[in-house]
Parts: sequence; C-alpha cells; structure tokens
Amino acid sequence: MALRPVQVNIKALDGRAVGRFWAQALGWSAFSPGVTTYVGPAVAGAVRGFDWPDPVFLGIDVVPVPEAKTPVKNRVHLDLATTSAAHHEELVARLRALGATPVDVGQGDVPWTVLADPEGNEFCVLEPREVYRDTGPVAAVVVDCVDPRDMARFWGAATNWTPLDVSDDHATFRSPGGGGPHLEFLRTPGVKTVPDRLHLDLLPYPGDDRAAEVDRLRALGATDLDLGQGDVPWTCLADPEGHEFCVLSLP
Repeated sequence: MALRPVQVNIKALDGRAVGRFWAQALGWSAFSPGVTTYVGPAVAGAVRGFDWPDPVFLGIDVVPVPEAKTPVKNRVHLDLATTSAAHHEELVARLRALGATPVDVGQGDVPWTVLADPEGNEFCVLEPREVYRDTGPVAAVVVDCVDPRDMARFWGAATNWTPLDVSDDHATFRSPGGGGPHLEFLRTPGVKTVPDRLHLDLLPYPGDDRAAEVDRLRALGATDLDLGQGDVPWTCLADPEGHEFCVLSLP
C-alpha cells in the first residue's frame, strides 16, 4: 500500500491571479471550474487543458482563503530548474515581469535567486544543476524540517517514492518512474509556527482503499487536522513535524 503525491496545494487570497501566475511561470495551463484554479502541463485535447493526475509531474492546485500570508517564511516552497546561465537570467527576468519580487530569507551570497510570487510565497530559481536536468520546470518541492531522517522515515513509508539520499541534513525522494520533481527535506533552524501556505496532496492508487491508507498514515505518526474543512471527500492530516497534507479521493 502507498500513496502518490499528485499536486502542490497553494492557498491564496486571489486564487485565479496566483493560478495564472504559476501557469505562466511554468509554461503550463490553468483551469478554473469554480473557486479553485488547477495548473498542469498542457496536453492537447485534455478537458482541463492537462491530464490529472499527471503520470510524471506534480500539478498545482490554488485554493482561495480569506487570510493573507503572514510575514513568516513558508516552510514549504518550490525550486525551479534552469538549463543554463542564460536560461536562469531569462527566467528570473520573465518571472519579475509576471509579478514576482526578490526576497531576502537570509540566503546570503548564493548562485540561485530567491523570489516571491504575487502573494509573497517564496520560491527559488536554481542555477543549472545536472541532478535536475530531467525534472521539468519544477526541480523540487522543498520542506524545511527539524529532523530529515524522521521525515524520510514517514514520507518514505507514506509514499512509493524512492529515497535518493538521506542524511542528518537532508533527505531526497523521487517518483520511482523517474522524471518530475524531487521531494526534499532540509534541516532548517526553528520549528513550524504557522500553517503551511503550501502543502502536498496525495492520492491512492486505483483499487486501494482511502480509509485504510489514512489509518496506515496515522499508525506511521500522522495526526488528524481540523482546518474548518467540514464534510469533504478528502482527509486533512499533519506529518510528525506538523506539515499539513491531504489524502484525496480517487476521481
């Protein structure tokens, strides 16, 4: 039994605007059937403009909320991949033209660029790295944590993703099929103090039982989470360090 990460959920005051930003930033399509805006790799003829769940890439699901982002740095963020120094420069310029702004999160003198989307969600545009050569536009989903080894234990058991590297300082996973972004846990000073503005959504495989999967996650150390979601067809949980995530129902 295992769950597959299928999308990154982003909370936003203006979900449509933030969804448009990320669609244009990644060169993907945006689909807004209601209040929620879905973003994914463009596929000709697909009902949404893209397939869901995509077999390789993690989509983005932008959900409107009434609360603005706090000044506290998000403990979950996206890293974007580049293929050359020229691509890095061009991408940063294009993102700033779309409404991204430079931010200082204490990174110092580094070869990557730290930006924030129009509502202040931090993300990084990485310098070219061979390890991300085949990820697509999103190199990694990065989670700040206190104990990468414990996060690796939980998330490795929760999903079927393959551990690439696990140490006291970081842990990295990737879909067993290859392709798509890495999932990385980074030892970071401090502890989680506010709800995550970004979180992962997981989906059971066809034929698996969602309730049984949720029970399995609880046995691994996940805790139930009440975000005021009410009666919904998904389950909100938190991992052992309090990072929120959702287990969705099969479409």
